[in-house]
Amino acid sequence: MVGLIVGISLFLTGCAHAPPPENPHNICNIFQEKEDWYHEAKKSTQRWGTPIPVMMSIMYHESSYVANARPPRRWYWGFIPGPRISTAYGYAQALDGVWDDYRTEIGAWGDRDEFADAVDFIGWYTNKSLRINGVKLSDARNQYLNYHEGWGGYQRRTYRRKPWLMGVAKRVEKKAKRYRYQLKQCEEELNKPSFWQWLFG
Repeated sequence: MVGLIVGISLFLTGCAHAPPPENPHNICNIFQEKEDWYHEAKKSTQRWGTPIPVMMSIMYHESSYVANARPPRRWYWGFIPGPRISTAYGYAQALDGVWDDYRTEIGAWGDRDEFADAVDFIGWYTNKSLRINGVKLSDARNQYLNYHEGWGGYQRRTYRRKPWLMGVAKRVEKKAKRYRYQLKQCEEELNKPSFWQWLFG
């Protein structure tokens, strides 16, 4: 019986998600706390071309770096839970259908509550926004509008009817600029191999 309880405890511990960064407003603090995040974000940049600050700003405004973030549910009569307002899930708040398109196109599985997969998804999506709608990878504001409204919605300029979304896009742009400035202060240090990378690299 004790063994069963311990086994269940270990299983639940293994399933627990890592907490968000303590200081999500400073990209150096984020990557110093979660060193693997920097290397995964860098891989996505190398693969898709999107600057790290742009991807991280989009992720922050989508999920606040909460691994299993979901949109709220609808409630009936104030106490009966209904379906969630969308299928968005994880760090990148990727919708089921778009996530499936991503996995099919790159030929991999991946999990939306894994940072490495989520940041690669954002890189993939923003790269497609460049190819489909001609939005520069460094243009955080318009990349976010594509990300939120979809490529077709961006073409139809649906965001113009959503003043609140325009406000969020401006904040994404502002945070990306701040992240870019901060990253310049610590990127050289982040690129130095860790002890374990030096030992086994």
